[in-house]
Amino acid sequence: MPIVDLSDPSVPAHAALPLPEYTRLTDVALRRRLEPERGLYLAESTNVIARAVEAGHEPISFLTAPRWLPDLDPLLRRTGAGQYGHVPVYVAPEEVLEKITGFHLHRSAIAAMHRPELPAVADVLRGARRVAVLEGITDHANVGAALRSAAGLAVDAVLVTPTCADPLYRRSIRVSMGTVFQVPWTRIDPWPGGLGQLRAAGFTTAALALREDALTLDELAADPPERLALILGTEGPGLSEATIAAADLAVRIPMSHGVDSLNVAAAAAVAFWATR
Repeated sequence: MPIVDLSDPSVPAHAALPLPEYTRLTDVALRRRLEPERGLYLAESTNVIARAVEAGHEPISFLTAPRWLPDLDPLLRRTGAGQYGHVPVYVAPEEVLEKITGFHLHRSAIAAMHRPELPAVADVLRGARRVAVLEGITDHANVGAALRSAAGLAVDAVLVTPTCADPLYRRSIRVSMGTVFQVPWTRIDPWPGGLGQLRAAGFTTAALALREDALTLDELAADPPERLALILGTEGPGLSEATIAAADLAVRIPMSHGVDSLNVAAAAAVAFWATR
């Protein structure tokens, strides 16, 4: 399919029919529901889209401004998009794109991607020595930041609980800089019942929690178990009492100046680094 210029009056009206996948991108509640229902997710920026493609994910379509086409050309060739194949590339001036998406598109392009089927937990754990579990984290930026830290600090896999924000939501992907495509991850369900599956796979489960009887992170790092699952909880309340009670260990990060804890994304980075 050729590149479609949405600002060209000769373009037939039906050419814009696929564009609902790009509309109202600032409506978080709408996107949380519609993207999984449609079996898609949105990747933003050439570098992030390239990482998704390198991970084997397939684009449905692209949306961009004319000035970014030269930068996108190698990726379009690779994916069979626009003039190089059947995947449509929708092009329009930036003011038109802003009307479609609801924000100024300044990261070159957005691609609608096929949402891959998540692997089984057992497949993600196979061969892993250190994994992270994200329980109920609701902020997509924190999920993306934790995934970026996991990738950069050699965490082998990430598990997200049923109430955790979607790692393939646009903001999560953007904050992770596309590293969500580099770390094996899946959802673990039920939870905290899934702790039994981790234990059966040989993992010691360590809940990061503010407990008086908790080990310090230094103590855990000084004598780490062979297979370790670090469990991090949602913003504010932290981990559920049921999860803390079911975990093998409670672990805390030593703090100073009367500060009791770190933001969950920062805590993840510290814990991953200490136990690397």
